Amino acid sequence: MKKKVDTVHLREKFTRKGLRESALSGDPIRQFQKWFQEATEANIADANAMTLATASQNRIPSARVVLLKGFDERGFIFYTNYDGAKGKELAENPKAALVLHWKEIERQVRINGNVSKISREESERYFHSRPRGSQLSAWVSRQSEVIKGREVLEKKMKEYEKKIKGKEIPLPPYWGGYLVAPTTIEFWQGRPNRLHDRLRYTLKNGMWLVERLSP
Repeated sequence: MKKKVDTVHLREKFTRKGLRESALSGDPIRQFQKWFQEATEANIADANAMTLATASQNRIPSARVVLLKGFDERGFIFYTNYDGAKGKELAENPKAALVLHWKEIERQVRINGNVSKISREESERYFHSRPRGSQLSAWVSRQSEVIKGREVLEKKMKEYEKKIKGKEIPLPPYWGGYLVAPTTIEFWQGRPNRLHDRLRYTLKNGMWLVERLSP
């Protein structure tokens, strides 16, 4: 029998300063902007990596890591193939949860909200800012579909690259951005003895209510 991996005794000591209500912005997007800037200044690798959780119409959940590619007063933006698994789930159930975890500064942000597609124009601007290889792969990969092997992708990549050589790559009709408009945003700060700080913004009647949660 293989040796059992012990996870019971894996522990992390939290030592950072706390999060006080008096230090919070009244706007959770501005508070997120402050924390996100501090995460990037701490040189955290992939500070914009976030877990995206969706669920089908039948309430079957799924989660994966995607990249946050923008945020403003509307909410949080990521890009993907609309015909992939997450796109199909969002078409059935346009709600999602996001989690960003910055271990190095002992912080976590949880976001729940309603999801909608952003405009075609906004998706095009982002698409053409991507490396050419990434633009090509959006045409080559039918996300989440079963394929016989990697050589299928590599062959299609070479064929499409030859076909489009010297030309601008158009935005695929099935590819673009989603906006997660938040209804709740929770800021989590690690504290000693597991008495962590959890402050949650909830949108009620167009106003943000801030509440402290027990850890």
